[in-house]
Amino acid sequence: MTREAVSTGDAPPAIGPYSQAIVAGGFVFCSGTAGIDPATGVAPDGIEEQTEQALRNLGAVLAAAGASLQDLVKTTIFYTNVEDFAAINAVYARFMPDPPPARSAPANVKLPRNLLISIEGIAVLPG
Repeated sequence: MTREAVSTGDAPPAIGPYSQAIVAGGFVFCSGTAGIDPATGVAPDGIEEQTEQALRNLGAVLAAAGASLQDLVKTTIFYTNVEDFAAINAVYARFMPDPPPARSAPANVKLPRNLLISIEGIAVLPG
């Protein structure tokens, strides 16, 4: 099986020894995408804003791989404050296809750089 790394400047660069995504076996495996604006390198204030930016970043990585948010089959949301669950869901629901992908959402996770959220995803390549 071949593995192909995916990289795009439309999402923040990896901050460690990992790829933004790997394409393998007809799937796209996306690393956690934070709510960092790729143009400025800064995360906006607030969970809603970071959630929206994280989902835009995830969409950009998927697009670079030839897929989209519509192709997601599984996501995992890591977030710092369990009290933000409803706010995250409200933003997340606007971006997800119907039916939405399977999902896990562990809370109270300490993220680097004082980030509030990170979202990883697995998508199936169309066609």
